[in-house]
Amino acid sequence: MNDDVLTLQAISKTYNAGKPNEVQVLRGASLEIRRGEVVALVAPSGAGKSTLLHIAGLLDTPDSGAVMIDGRDMTRLGDHARTAARRGQVGFIYQFHHLLPEFSALENVVLPQLANGVPAREAETRANDLLARVGVEKRADHRPAALSGGEQQRVAFCRALANGPSLLLADEPTGNLDPATSDQVFGALMGLVRDTGLSALIATHNLELARRMDRVVRMADGQITAG
Repeated sequence: MNDDVLTLQAISKTYNAGKPNEVQVLRGASLEIRRGEVVALVAPSGAGKSTLLHIAGLLDTPDSGAVMIDGRDMTRLGDHARTAARRGQVGFIYQFHHLLPEFSALENVVLPQLANGVPAREAETRANDLLARVGVEKRADHRPAALSGGEQQRVAFCRALANGPSLLLADEPTGNLDPATSDQVFGALMGLVRDTGLSALIATHNLELARRMDRVVRMADGQITAG
């Protein structure tokens, strides 16, 4: 088995290419994340970290370079295969939880599993287990509007892990929370990642949180350097 869960090879991305307002966001960015490794991505606003995460998570495509997940070159796949890989191999967490407001916490974690072909009873069992791991099992039947900001984000963590991905990508996952809640919620995320043996790339402005991860990398001038 390949020891690298994620390999980004010389990723380049330009928006509005060939136009006067073109912006070259990524300039040959490369990164390797080993199995079970949690890496902090630190960069100022506008440096391109969200673009990098979207490309790594197969939500966007690079102009050049390769995205390898579990040793498989995702840039060579068709749309259907990319969608299947994104659904089954990658979990994505945003700064805002993006839970479906008309469904309960439990249902928000069940639904992505159903979309991936998991039987309903099995999906519900896994959802309950994940919610228990982050301490919100007693809120499983509540809709997002009835949950605190920290509880909403914990549910979003569970949803991202619902299909058992090998790679977790998170874009400022505690950025909308106050410092005390951020620390608690990040602790819950790290516990969940460690328990499941995930590899993760987590973008954050918070250097204290970054230091709690295995390794720190930085973005500058469209490239990735060691922290």
